[in-house]
Amino acid sequence: MATGTHDHADDPRNHEILVWVDGRLRPRAEAVVSVFDSGFVLGDGVWEGLRVHHGHPAFLERHLDRLWQGATAIMLDIGMTREELTRALYDTLAANGMHDGVHVRLMVTRGVKSTPYQDPRMTIGPATVVIIAEHKEPMPATVSEGITLFTTHVRRATPDTLDPKLNAHSKLNDITACIQAYTAGADEALMLDPHGFVATCNSTHFFVVLGPPEEPEVWTSDGRFCLGGITRGNVLEVCRDAGITARETTFSLTDVYSAREAFVTGTFAGLVPVRSVDGRTIGTGSRGPVVERLQGLYAEHVTADVAGRVAP
Repeated sequence: MATGTHDHADDPRNHEILVWVDGRLRPRAEAVVSVFDSGFVLGDGVWEGLRVHHGHPAFLERHLDRLWQGATAIMLDIGMTREELTRALYDTLAANGMHDGVHVRLMVTRGVKSTPYQDPRMTIGPATVVIIAEHKEPMPATVSEGITLFTTHVRRATPDTLDPKLNAHSKLNDITACIQAYTAGADEALMLDPHGFVATCNSTHFFVVLGPPEEPEVWTSDGRFCLGGITRGNVLEVCRDAGITARETTFSLTDVYSAREAFVTGTFAGLVPVRSVDGRTIGTGSRGPVVERLQGLYAEHVTADVAGRVAP
């Protein structure tokens, strides 16, 4: 049984991977950054997670768009062009002989500071850029049997506090939500917005399936208090292309508890069923027909995206 969407089996190949750090490929044991780095000292940076399919990072342009949007918002100069960063991603995959079943973490921090203090003007060097590519796939049970959620007291922040649209290195509110969820016996956390409506999960986006079986409707939050998820957007697109009504709307836990199906989405595991929320069984407590269909449609969507790609 799964204990989270990022569950995976240990792959011994990851013990010897090469990690891209500021233009150099280093063995895992030597892939380090300074203790004065802005990311380590303050969580000052932005990042992306990407899945590799048939040798290519899926939906790469959308991930780079989000990375640049976040960097622009916090006035962080990445110091590389999109083309240079794309080449670095492919060089990392090639150096590790990676083609499928790979998850990539791309991280950019503001760089090394002269002293451990928050003022960005204390930064004395260029941005730190790290690419970690690992052989890592979701557990089969995660995709077929799903996970359980617990609604935490930790709310999503408002944009004037910490904009949920920023995929920032600082994830402490999500971490505290996750801790509360697993100590309550669930796998992951469901988080509400400041008004008490359903927003998102601590590391994934949340969906419910409502309506009659012959005319299902897929709902997710209105998006104001969650990250602009790449997989979230792709699933909405897949639904609409398949003639499934999909809504970004405001709804409460009462709607969740009575849903016929529920699922979460994320780059690593794609679509994952939700068996229960706050001890309430969702539907039959197992993967439903809409989720199973969407898993297949999403897999086709990923394959179509990488079909025309060529490594730089």
